[in-house]
Order: sequence, then C-alpha cells, then structure tokens
Amino acid sequence: MARILVIDDDRKLREVVRRALERAGHTVFEADDGRAGIQLYRGQGAELIITDIFMPERDGLETILQLRRENPGVKIVAISGGDQSGRLDLREHAEVLGASRTLRKPFDKAELVKIVRELLGEADPGNPTRES
Repeated sequence: MARILVIDDDRKLREVVRRALERAGHTVFEADDGRAGIQLYRGQGAELIITDIFMPERDGLETILQLRRENPGVKIVAISGGDQSGRLDLREHAEVLGASRTLRKPFDKAELVKIVRELLGEADPGNPTRES
C-alpha cells in the first residue's frame, strides 16, 4: 500500500481522512499547512498527496506548484469547500497547476478512497476483474 501525505489546516478533517485511508491499508502522514507539508514530503516522501486549497502560511495552490517542481510524477488530490464565504472555488485552478484530481468539501470518504485507489492504480475490491 501507499504512503499518503494529508495537508489541511482542519485537524478534524485530517483525522477523518487519515482513518479512512488507514482502513484502506495506507500509511498516512499529516501536516497542518503547505509549508509543513512540503517539509514532511521532503523528509518522508509519499506516493500521493491530498491538500486543501485554502490554508494559512502556504496555500494549496502554492503547495501544488512546489510539489510539481520537486516531483512531477507525484499524484495530488486538491480538496476545497471554497473560501470562507463558500463561493470562491479554485479547484479548476488546482488542476491547471498540477492536481491529478479534485474533490469538493464535504466529500464522501468512500469517494476519496476510490479516487486514491484509481490514482495509485490499485484494484477496486468491489471489482475484482480490474487489474492493479
């Protein structure tokens, strides 16, 4: 299974994501902003990164750009519920900057796990004919 880095300033959301991904067999690391996430990535590595877009210190768009510069092949999922008003949605910008996929908050844990499996090329347990 994969090493996954979750970057989000919402501790409760990180915990929910970590639990869902650990139940799916992955090793999960957490950071509370983009700056800390990049440092953790440099030290620990990861096959996949899940990052929020709106965060203090270094936001998700800057984080995606930096991660792409350092490792063009890393898989990145950008998540966002929009800005504080909930209206500004930058998920399309995240894709242009290098996010592999995006999810709008709130999202279903099963949907997140499915996207992670797809990006990592893992077989879906509900579809045993799919190759890894």
